[in-house]
Amino acid sequence: MEDSSSCSSGVAALPQPSFLQRTLERLSSSASQCLKLQAEEEAPVAVVALQRYLSDQTEGQQLDSFSYDVTITDGVRRAKCFLHPTLNHLVHTNLLRTGSDISITQCSFVYNERRLGHGYICIEKLRCVEERSSLLAHVKDLSSLPMLVKQGMERSVVLQSDVPLQVGRKHYLSLWNNDDPEGDIWASGPPPSDTVLDVSKITLLCSLESSFRKTWTPLPLLVKIIHKSRLRYYGKFGLKIDYPYQAYFEVADQSGTMSLVLWNELCPEFYQRLSVGTVLYLQNYTLKQSYSNRSHPQMDHHRMKTFNSVEICLNPRNPASIITVVSPKSVLPQWGLPEVSYQFTTRSELENLSKSSACDVIGLVTFVGRVERVKSKGNKGPEKYWTYRWIHAVDGTSDHPFILEVFSSSQPEIFSRICPMTYLVCTQMRVCQVDGSLPYLTSSCETETFITGYHKGQPYVSDPKVKSFIQWTKTLKDNVVLQRTSVGGHYCYPRPPQKCTQSMTDASAPAPLVAVADLKKELETLQYREHKKLAIQGQITAVRYMKSPKTTGSQGAERVPDASSDVCEQAVTDTHSPPAAKQTLAASSTQISASRRKRKINTRRAGHKNTEEVQEQEEEEEEGGGEEESDSESDQDVEYRLQLQNQGINKKIAVDAAYFPVVSSDEPRAVGLPQDPHGNTMLSCLSSGFLCPLSDAANHSEAALPRPGVFILTQ
Repeated sequence: MEDSSSCSSGVAALPQPSFLQRTLERLSSSASQCLKLQAEEEAPVAVVALQRYLSDQTEGQQLDSFSYDVTITDGVRRAKCFLHPTLNHLVHTNLLRTGSDISITQCSFVYNERRLGHGYICIEKLRCVEERSSLLAHVKDLSSLPMLVKQGMERSVVLQSDVPLQVGRKHYLSLWNNDDPEGDIWASGPPPSDTVLDVSKITLLCSLESSFRKTWTPLPLLVKIIHKSRLRYYGKFGLKIDYPYQAYFEVADQSGTMSLVLWNELCPEFYQRLSVGTVLYLQNYTLKQSYSNRSHPQMDHHRMKTFNSVEICLNPRNPASIITVVSPKSVLPQWGLPEVSYQFTTRSELENLSKSSACDVIGLVTFVGRVERVKSKGNKGPEKYWTYRWIHAVDGTSDHPFILEVFSSSQPEIFSRICPMTYLVCTQMRVCQVDGSLPYLTSSCETETFITGYHKGQPYVSDPKVKSFIQWTKTLKDNVVLQRTSVGGHYCYPRPPQKCTQSMTDASAPAPLVAVADLKKELETLQYREHKKLAIQGQITAVRYMKSPKTTGSQGAERVPDASSDVCEQAVTDTHSPPAAKQTLAASSTQISASRRKRKINTRRAGHKNTEEVQEQEEEEEEGGGEEESDSESDQDVEYRLQLQNQGINKKIAVDAAYFPVVSSDEPRAVGLPQDPHGNTMLSCLSSGFLCPLSDAANHSEAALPRPGVFILTQ
């Protein structure tokens, strides 16, 4: 039977225009090209992509060094929009992020006056609705949703491709650092060439030094990559280069080794394709004097002559270099190319290495910290952040793990997937020695990282120490190792000194001394995941004993408390949450973390009773279940607390702080912690960083922890 409604009309009902389509139509008909949406007109849209690039100064004075394009969907269409610079702080604090729902309250349409048929929607005001989008749950295939394009601009490639909306820029940057490749332009490219090479007229590296500064026609080179550095982005305002990238490689032939530099748009084309062990046939290269200030990999173990005076340059033009990636099956033994060698060090050998020496390590990951960012010092151009995370890995040769500070090495697909129980290889790590702490390893510019799933085909798989490590892992039981793994939480290494003796003018100090009055301003400048160390002076005036909540991470791994455990005279800031007006400072005596958790602290009681009475009453509350915690405080309570709680040295400003001591020897923070016995007074716990004695996981229970009355407040 036919549907009566369709028979009566004779035509199918036209679909209603989506929210984004209606918005674009209203913008097109608006004389001012600016649209302010009323509350009843708003509809949530989901953020499906957030992309960053260097700002275009042609738009006048910029509020930020970088601009952001945001792709949104209403479930029917997608729209690529420009985020107004006044909203950039929402990205910096991770309030505006992929996978969330927002409501647009004001937008405009911007035409590009230097290009016909190009324009875009600019989001000028918005509200963050949901941290996790409910709209995206109903979208099966985002890529199938059509892009929203203004009528007459259907040919606009920018709106439908991986190119910034501001036409002065040609590519996107990684959202949180400048070192990682980002976007479709960094594709792996075609497979290596199987073409027959004419190697009868090649030159050797040893002859290039004598050819420098002479008129010469470069003969082809046949070399093997033995080291690869991370990318370097050197973009800045006024620089007329579309792809300002640089990457260093160390290459070798039978005569020795030399540095090779890949420049500009050749980086997106070749960087992902060039790996350690890759053989290259190079034509139309140039030579230049070596840059003396750059870092170099340590290659003594190769036992080859190193030519340091000149570098091989591969340029996209003037002249355009010709790079042929040779297929491994086409490489002939008679070419005499050297084998790639490594310098693996076991954990038991680490103490014997000198400071700043380089080594390669392999280990089983037992702890991986959260991703953190630190602002690069001395950077004169646009702001630059380094991305890093702390990792523990064991290799069975020592009771101590490798303590690794691993920075992003232009391998985002690996860096983001490091997790416990994976086999981790880090090359060209540098040894750091600190008095009173175990040595740790930090990344260099030449460091590469590899995890389970990425080891196949790497030259190091045949190294004797790698084979020995693999044999050791076969003796392990996964469930036993897994019980001793952990993920996330606060981690800071090495420990700050027990006494802060630095002056405020000491710019080289690891934790600059700031006034308590300036602490709020310092916290408000922090961006998402940013790590910054500061020192403050203050007096402890009230203490409350609180039990730490138990939380578990993925795969049953215990999460480390989100705080630290060090000394009493110094305060160090480490914040990863967005600043907010109602935030509380969660801190230890040396580490201050911005936190969204709100605590009710009865400072009125603490101010009118002596310490023993406060502790005794809180013990009674804990035994009876305690007070119900409130999510808010009255203005009077808050004011009474800026008077009493952890005041500054001048007793004018208060800092609400939380201290989490190390309670178990199995915690990652316990590694390298001096464990001299003490009396479990509050000051001894603050200065040592742990409760005495430390328990192990098998015997650990809350009954073994000191009761509140054990802590003694001394003023």
